[in-house]
Amino acid sequence: MNQEQFNRMKNDDGFIAALDQSGGSTPKALKAYGISEDAYSTEEEMFDLVHKMRARIITAPSFNKERILGAILFEQTMDREIEGKYTAEYLADKGIVPFLKIDKGLADETDGVQLMKPVPDLDDLLHRAVERGVFGTKMRSNILSANETGIKSVVEQQFEVGKRITQSGLVPIIEPEVNVYSEDKADSEEILKNEIINHLNQLDDDEFVMLKLSIPTKANLYKELIDHPQVLRVVALSGGYTRREANEKLKENDGLIASFSRALASELKEDLTDDEFDTSLNDAVESIFDASTNKN
Repeated sequence: MNQEQFNRMKNDDGFIAALDQSGGSTPKALKAYGISEDAYSTEEEMFDLVHKMRARIITAPSFNKERILGAILFEQTMDREIEGKYTAEYLADKGIVPFLKIDKGLADETDGVQLMKPVPDLDDLLHRAVERGVFGTKMRSNILSANETGIKSVVEQQFEVGKRITQSGLVPIIEPEVNVYSEDKADSEEILKNEIINHLNQLDDDEFVMLKLSIPTKANLYKELIDHPQVLRVVALSGGYTRREANEKLKENDGLIASFSRALASELKEDLTDDEFDTSLNDAVESIFDASTNKN
């Protein structure tokens, strides 16, 4: 583990940029950027375009260590280069901590949740991530209703895989997302918090995790998680909220910082000049940084 990056994630101000759209979400990300599906005919061309988009974000002057602590990458982004360097190395040289999305998507709904699909090449993927200079990983599950059995299964799976990740020398971001539009979101969050605490209390003193959670309905619900000695950081996903909505909700939660994707890149378009692109990115970065650091 890189101790300098560990200390930065634990102590410094800022937020984490989520640049990890993959698979079925890639066409949506490109469309939002202004590239329609008729602009490419193969998957390879599609991923070339999305890497070009991500490289434009990462190399922009506004994408800097003063406000951005880390960035989450898709596997193909990790394996590609920016200006002659692997993406994680390029980020690290900018002072931004690199993370890797490792999940392979979601299984069908059972007991009100969607578990992660199996990751058969996990050991190879983690080995490659270590070689590339990645600091940590991210893996997402989905909670649709306040079903105790389902939520318990989600947390058990997340921490089981998380144990393998910590053994590889990486820090896992555990992401059991609660759907922000579910009718019993607040109930799900109470169950989730208690299940996470149970598993955190079983970690050894040298085992650390990060948590990526939906912004809670009840402000500061996750303060106990934020203060737990085995938790390096708790970050929040935007979950379909607009940037303004996500920022306002985030401000209500002490110690919780952003890890936004759509809310970060929603106004970035391919046809902007480089100056216009950086101005738009700067506005997004500044507002998310402010919401992550300047609490009410």
